[in-house]
Amino acid sequence: MDDGAGATDVAGSRKRERQYKGIRMRKWGKWVAEIREPNKRTRLWLGSYSTPEAAARAYDTAVFYLRGPTATLNFPELLPCTEKFAAMNMSAAMIRKKATEVGAQVDAIGTAVRNTKRRRIISQEGSYGGGLLERVDLNKLPDPENPDNDLVGK
Repeated sequence: MDDGAGATDVAGSRKRERQYKGIRMRKWGKWVAEIREPNKRTRLWLGSYSTPEAAARAYDTAVFYLRGPTATLNFPELLPCTEKFAAMNMSAAMIRKKATEVGAQVDAIGTAVRNTKRRRIISQEGSYGGGLLERVDLNKLPDPENPDNDLVGK
């Protein structure tokens, strides 16, 4: 009986790891999304993304176009589209294109936010005097009068 309880614990921990449906993480850290087409054995490749949220949004877009407004979404509050053409039959290529666009937009926004936070942290470190960054113009030639630039001759 202990073996059965251990197996459920392992299965339970796997479910907790997977926070979004339709995505998985590659060994090297990228997140990928894909979805099985209804009534077919083929899968639609939805792309590779740097964040799990971007991959999940791409999956949500595809599942919405494939299964309609009754589909189970990762982010139900962020419906991909509520226009009339969502109910129309779209080709697999069109669905892949729409999902990839949404995922790329979310990825770009996430990257911009991370870079802004990183810059803010670095600039705060610099303003406290403990920062490593000193704004240097790399296009400017070194000043020969500056003794720090004369390290080659010594």
